[in-house]
Amino acid sequence: MTTTTPAVALLIVDDSRVSRMMIRTLVLAKRPTWTLVEATNGDEALALAATQPFTYCTMDINMPGMLGTDAAEHLKRDYPALRLALFSANIQESQKTRAAELGVKFVAKPVSDKSVTEALTFFESPM
Repeated sequence: MTTTTPAVALLIVDDSRVSRMMIRTLVLAKRPTWTLVEATNGDEALALAATQPFTYCTMDINMPGMLGTDAAEHLKRDYPALRLALFSANIQESQKTRAAELGVKFVAKPVSDKSVTEALTFFESPM
């Protein structure tokens, strides 16, 4: 009897192409079997989430249009099992508090091996 591991899909949301590329590269180095999908803003993330299931999501806070915190709030309401990490260079206490209120992980930018590992640890930890 063979067992299959459920597919894991990560939604990477950031208006910076460089940040998306770095997250993609660092995640795939550690989790090569994951499916990665990219969005450039909160509205695009919500549209993608409505068409396919995601296990995890990394979300920039400061993006044109809908703020990442607002998009995260919608995603957590509509998909409560989604594990989400908010990435931001804005490390004000109010941002960390908002992330905690939403039940998501706050991860300080810049995107690095350390920050991506922090998000992965959060994603894969028991709830």
